Amino acid sequence: MDRHEMTTADGRRLSYLDFGPADGRPLLALHGHLSEGASFADLAAELGPQWRVIAPDQRGHGDSDRAADYTRAGYVADLLALLDHLGLDQVVALGHSLGAINAYHLAAEHPARVTALVNTDAPVDLPHLDPGPFAFLARFPYTAASEAQLIAATAPLGALTAATMRPHPDGVRLAFHPQDTIDSENLVHGDHWAAWLGSDCPALLIHAARSQALPAEQARAMAERRPRTTAVTLDTDHFVQQQDPKGFAAAVRDFLATL
Repeated sequence: MDRHEMTTADGRRLSYLDFGPADGRPLLALHGHLSEGASFADLAAELGPQWRVIAPDQRGHGDSDRAADYTRAGYVADLLALLDHLGLDQVVALGHSLGAINAYHLAAEHPARVTALVNTDAPVDLPHLDPGPFAFLARFPYTAASEAQLIAATAPLGALTAATMRPHPDGVRLAFHPQDTIDSENLVHGDHWAAWLGSDCPALLIHAARSQALPAEQARAMAERRPRTTAVTLDTDHFVQQQDPKGFAAAVRDFLATL
């Protein structure tokens, strides 16, 4: 696993992990909110040398710079810039939650770049909520003088905070900015059916049986309405790859074997 970075057209640092090998088939792996590219380390190990997993820290996450906006257009522009930077004409696009929504928008808007799609527990119809599901983040600090202080201040996300925090001139920082995350989550709510149905490449929909994000009825409709779509249900909540890394990897590996 090697960490690299590139500079976007507007001067931001975009950090990404390249799990290699260089001659493996490229798979673009996109994390969700509150996460980072490193969350796909287990998947990369399970897929083995046949697949080159490339996992960016999406804008405002991990080691990538914060951005002025968190619209779909912004996220997709970053992904295209990364593919061009790496000289990759086509990839399999896999994502979880926010990352899956970005992946199926990429496939719909640039179908020549995406040969297959894996949606891990991301809906296509997200009602606008007030307050939004991440409103609690507004009380979180972005930085603290010590790891212990930041973990305490970000309960109940202490375990996640401990695993992903970064050094900062003021001490340590979160791997995401609380207000940026609230803004990004608010902007992802709405109707994404057109994007989900806007590509015809083979797709895998992994639904979490105890999902907090994707209702079972909607998951069934998504699989039924989109051609060439296979559905798999795993007995987890929304955080599929953390709760069942082996089952997640097996579902992805079986799908990739059909391509």
